[in-house]
Amino acid sequence: MASEPAQSTVYFDGACPLCRAEIGYYSRTDEAGALCFVDVSKAGAATPEGLSQQQAMARFHVRAADGRLLSGAAAFVEVWRRLPRWRWAARVASLPGVLAVLELGYRLFLPIRPFLSRSLGRLAPREAAARPQRPGT
Repeated sequence: MASEPAQSTVYFDGACPLCRAEIGYYSRTDEAGALCFVDVSKAGAATPEGLSQQQAMARFHVRAADGRLLSGAAAFVEVWRRLPRWRWAARVASLPGVLAVLELGYRLFLPIRPFLSRSLGRLAPREAAARPQRPGT
């Protein structure tokens, strides 16, 4: 009988509305429980060994089931590899040169992440208030 593969641990910045939304999506689609999510923005949160809380929040990190600590695009690919609906993206990322292009895109995205997060944070309360309530809720 084959044993279940160990979980990969996803370290994310829960203070970032954009990050929370993406992690929420991954969490909802992780039907097999292949991922464990750690919000490194919380006081006393366990961070990957060798990383400060600030370093862990500055970039996306995943501890793969085999113990490797991945960051940036490689960390996203590990998440995609563990989610059945996203395995196609992990396969595409394994093609020559694709991971390097994804990493470049991620590095270009990082400086604008705070702006996008603030914008999303300002929109979220208005969207929630604008949503009509269903009767009985």
